[in-house]
Amino acid sequence: MDSYGFHCSHEQHSPSALLEFAKLAEECGFSHAMCSDHFHPWSEAPGESGFAWSWLGSALEATALSLGTVCAPGQRYHAAVIAQAIATLSEMYEGRLWVALGSGEALNESITGTPWPNKQTRNQRLRESLLVIRRLLGGETVNFKGTFSVKDATLFTLPKQQPLLLGAALTPETATWMAPLFDGLITAGSDREGLAEILRAFRENGGQRKPVYLQTALSYASTKEEALRIAHGNWRHAALVPEQLSSLATPKEFDAATADISPEELQGNLRISDSLNEILDATMADKELGFDRVFLHYLGEDVSEFITAAGQSLSD
Repeated sequence: MDSYGFHCSHEQHSPSALLEFAKLAEECGFSHAMCSDHFHPWSEAPGESGFAWSWLGSALEATALSLGTVCAPGQRYHAAVIAQAIATLSEMYEGRLWVALGSGEALNESITGTPWPNKQTRNQRLRESLLVIRRLLGGETVNFKGTFSVKDATLFTLPKQQPLLLGAALTPETATWMAPLFDGLITAGSDREGLAEILRAFRENGGQRKPVYLQTALSYASTKEEALRIAHGNWRHAALVPEQLSSLATPKEFDAATADISPEELQGNLRISDSLNEILDATMADKELGFDRVFLHYLGEDVSEFITAAGQSLSD
C-alpha cells in the first residue's frame, strides 16, 4: 500500500493513542503516516492537541513508516528553528521525513500575541521561510531581513538526504504560486471537482512531475445518520470557508462559528457513508485522479477497527 497513509489527528486524540494507531497502521500494511501540527484543537471537544515535533520523533523511532506534518513557520515557529527540527529528524531517520509548509491559521499562530497578518503578508512570510529553511539545510550561514530576521544562523547537524519540502494549499490560487517554489504539494478535501482544479493549477504552473499528496477526512457507520452525527460532532468546521479557517483565533470562536451548522451541510465537504467499501472506493478514485499518496483521516472513535479494516481492503 505504497500509495496510502494514515492521518494522525492531534486535535482528536492523545499523542500516546496516536502512536499506537501509527504502529497499528504499519502492521496493517500502510506505508505512510502524517500528523497535524496544532497548538489548539478546532473545537473544545474532543479537545486534544499534542506537540507534533515531539510525537514525530517517537513515531519515527517506533515504526518504519515515512512520516510528515504540515507546519507554518514565521510566527509561532521561527524558520531557523523549524529548519533545525527538520535537519535533526532527517539525520536520524534518513529519507523518511517530509514536511509541508503553509501560511498557517490564527488558531495556532496568534498565541504569540503578534497581530495576525493578512493573506498577502502570510504568503510572503512563507516564501521567505522556505528560502531560509532551504539555505540552512544546504549548510549555509544565513543572515536575512524580511518579514522576520535571521542573524548568523548555521546548522551544524545536517541530513545526508534533503527532505521533501511541500507546499500546503487549499485553493487553486495558492497551488499556482506554490508550484515553481516547492518540491511538491499537499491539499485536503473530498470534493473531486475542487481537488481536480487544485491538481491542475499545480501541474500547469511548474509542478509537473512533483509529488502531490491528499489528506481526506471520512466518517462511516452502520447508518448514514450515525456517520453524519460522528462527522458533525468531531469535524463540523469543515463547512467553513478557507478565510474563516485561517482567521478564527480560538476553539471557542470555532465553536461559535459552527453552532448553527447542520450535519447535512457537511456532506459536500467530507466523505460520509454507511459503507466502508464506498468510502475506500472513493479513496482509490482520488488516487486515480492523480494524487501520489492519499492519507485517510478517520473521524470516528473506533480508530483501531477502521485501520484494520481499511488496511485489509486496500491490500486486496
